[in-house]
Amino acid sequence: MNPVLRKLQVCVTQQALVLNQAFTSCSSTPSIRHPVWCTASANERQYRSMPTHGIGRWRHLIIKQAPKKKRDKPQMKPILPATNTAYGSLNVKLSGYDMTLVEHYTQYIHNLCNQLGIKVAESYALPTKTTEVMLMQEKGTKMYIDSVLKTHERVIQVNRLSTALCPVFMDVLLKNQPEGVQLSVKEHTEADFHSRFKARPELEGLMAQINQ
Repeated sequence: MNPVLRKLQVCVTQQALVLNQAFTSCSSTPSIRHPVWCTASANERQYRSMPTHGIGRWRHLIIKQAPKKKRDKPQMKPILPATNTAYGSLNVKLSGYDMTLVEHYTQYIHNLCNQLGIKVAESYALPTKTTEVMLMQEKGTKMYIDSVLKTHERVIQVNRLSTALCPVFMDVLLKNQPEGVQLSVKEHTEADFHSRFKARPELEGLMAQINQ
């Protein structure tokens, strides 16, 4: 045999022995596992003890508010009687089809009362009234709706208006009254208080049956 080939064969056998010894030593030593990987299967909820648990939650930071109480129905205030020097409870009533004009004129009257020192007891809106305008055909008896008009009403209730200041107050209101807005001043009554609320005959009938 060629001496060169013999040397190569000896080297290959030596390398095979070294690799065989290394393989046997690796297989005999125990495998090392990551401690987290080993305990993950045993305790799947270990992440809750980590400092990053709960990041992004915010609902527990909001202070819980008490439930809102049911709003009671407004009670009628006592009607003030008139005296020799002042009126009692007066209602300044405004009405018109344009809600913007009615609202602006209501704000103007309220500011005027504050400037003149007139006490405003209440300022509220009445339920909107709807009026349907019907037209009849030229040749026939059938009627159809031509337009729908909505009337917006606002009330400013004043107390103890001085008799000396009343003419000046009314003169300023009439001079600044916009077109399309009706103005009226009258004494406050119990019927005016009940007109603030919408009538519910069906609900009132059910309530009467329950109370029986």
